[in-house]
Amino acid sequence: MLLSPWACQPQETRGRRYFEAAAPTRTEHQRDRDRIVHSSAFRRLVYKTQVFVNHEGDLFRTRLTHSLEVAQLGRSIARPLALNEDLVEAICLAHDLGHTPFGHAGQDELNACMQGLGGFEHNLQSLRVVDALEERYPQYDGINLTFETREGILKHCSRANALKLEAQEPGGVAARFLSGQQTSLEGQLANLADAIAYNAHDVDDGVRSGLISVEQLQAVPLFAHFHAQALMEYPQLAQPEADRRLLYETIRRMLSAQVYDVIGTTRQRIERAGVQSADEVRACGQRLVSFSPDMQAQSQALKHFLFHQLYRHVQVMQTMDAARQVVRELFDAYLQQPSMMKPRYALRAQQAGSAAAQARVVADFVAGMTDRYAAKEHERITGQRLLA
Repeated sequence: MLLSPWACQPQETRGRRYFEAAAPTRTEHQRDRDRIVHSSAFRRLVYKTQVFVNHEGDLFRTRLTHSLEVAQLGRSIARPLALNEDLVEAICLAHDLGHTPFGHAGQDELNACMQGLGGFEHNLQSLRVVDALEERYPQYDGINLTFETREGILKHCSRANALKLEAQEPGGVAARFLSGQQTSLEGQLANLADAIAYNAHDVDDGVRSGLISVEQLQAVPLFAHFHAQALMEYPQLAQPEADRRLLYETIRRMLSAQVYDVIGTTRQRIERAGVQSADEVRACGQRLVSFSPDMQAQSQALKHFLFHQLYRHVQVMQTMDAARQVVRELFDAYLQQPSMMKPRYALRAQQAGSAAAQARVVADFVAGMTDRYAAKEHERITGQRLLA
């Protein structure tokens, strides 16, 4: 497929941190995607929470299924815009590699544990996973991805963290957070596809769980509009036995509308910006992959609804409170007795030159756990079963 001038051209990659000869049958970004799919961190996503902890049901999304849905949406938008689909897919598949067990509750608690010791942020951890923590190659740590994929993985970064990364890699993936530049269109697209995906599948999972209802969702204009549209076209879906089909059809239409809105709006913004290369995209100072103002407002209304009605539901909060306790007590136990960690982490902790460095090893170990491994380890260490 011929890419647009403003796409990231595979043959013009800024390369890898450690030089490797080109592959005979794959572009550099295809290689990135394949390395991500074969990584241990990617496989662990199958047992990491999206909203509902793994034991709560077999059909709820996990970080793995979420990442696959983000990649599907990303490619669906990238192709009509003639962007680099392989790069979009690689970023989408890698964006949650650094996420903790138990979703955002786990991240927030691990960040609290690391206060004064460098903090913890899952997006930065995703970069750390692909740069340092994966152990697959004899020549280097990490999986040695291209600059463009690593740039897209680092969606946001505080100035303090950007300065640290810039000191380690001058002019690297954190430089834009200091200069005010943007990431590539592919990176911008992966970020927006993430938001579209989790809004849609959290509606599905929320209704499936019984914690939110279709009646409540009628207060959300984006949902209500397409729910009514689906019923008008398929009145038989009003029957109680067709409620799942009606929900799926509503979500499908919501997704399609958002995808087409992003495609149309982004085309307009690219044309107005007048960019002619990926570097001009980075330098233009504004995000070009975007919803229209109306769709942005509708998407935000849905996000607001989910935050208050699902993520802050008492049942979800009770589970997340238990999850926070698991993360906190695991962190404290390993910090006090690093030998309880797996041998390679125990050795790294032993060799750490400072309290902050030792705490970072513990954070790496806890962040890499799946939900069920964390719960099992917590029970082994404390004798408490907080999560079924």
